[in-house]
Amino acid sequence: MGSSGINAEYMGSSGINAEYMGSSGINAEYMGFGKFLSEKGVRLLSTGGTARKLREAGCEVTDVSAVTEYPEILNGRVKTLHPVIHGGLLAVRGNADHDAERERLKIPQIDMVVASLYPFEKATADEGVDFNVAIENIDIGGPCMIRAAAKNCRAVTVVTRAEQYKTLMETMAANDGQTTYKMRQQFAKAAFELTHSYDNAIQKWFNTRVTEE
Repeated sequence: MGSSGINAEYMGSSGINAEYMGSSGINAEYMGFGKFLSEKGVRLLSTGGTARKLREAGCEVTDVSAVTEYPEILNGRVKTLHPVIHGGLLAVRGNADHDAERERLKIPQIDMVVASLYPFEKATADEGVDFNVAIENIDIGGPCMIRAAAKNCRAVTVVTRAEQYKTLMETMAANDGQTTYKMRQQFAKAAFELTHSYDNAIQKWFNTRVTEE
C-alpha cells in the first residue's frame, strides 16, 4: 500500500489506489475484510465468482478485465497474467521512469494483493486422482501475483492468510488507513513461504506420478 493517504482513484499520486482480491477461498470472514477495505475507500479489483460475491456483500468492484481491456480466456486459465496487472504491482514507487511508463501505458498503481491459491494438496489427497484433475488445480496466476507483490513489499501489501486480516485492519485503523513497511515485510515473508510450500507440494506429487522410464 502506498505511503500516504487513501485515494480511490487508480492513478492517484499517493495512497491506496487499487486493490486486487484473489479468486478463491471465499468465506464470510473474507467478505467482511473486503467490506472493510471498500469502506476505507480502497478500490477493489477482482475476477469471476469473487467479484460477484463482493458485489452481493455491498462492495463496489471493478472487474480485472475492465482494467486490462482483455477478457478472461481459456476457461479462466488466464485472468490476471497481463502487463497491466503485473506492471501495477511491480512498478517502483517514486521512480520517474516507472511513473512515466505507467502513465503512458495507462497502468494503475496496485497497492495490495489478497489471494489464496487453488487447493492442490486437497485435490490430490486421493492417490487415485485423475492426472488432468490434478493439473487443473495448479494455480498459475495466483502465485505470480503473490510473488510480484511480495517482491515489491516496500510499497505493496500481500495478504495470503485469513489470520492476517485482523492485523492488517488494526494496522490500517492505527495508521490513518496505511500499512507499515515492517508489516509488509512480514507479510511478504509469509507469502514466499506459501509459494515455496505450494510448489514443493506440486513437485512431490509429480514425483509420485511421473517416472524417469
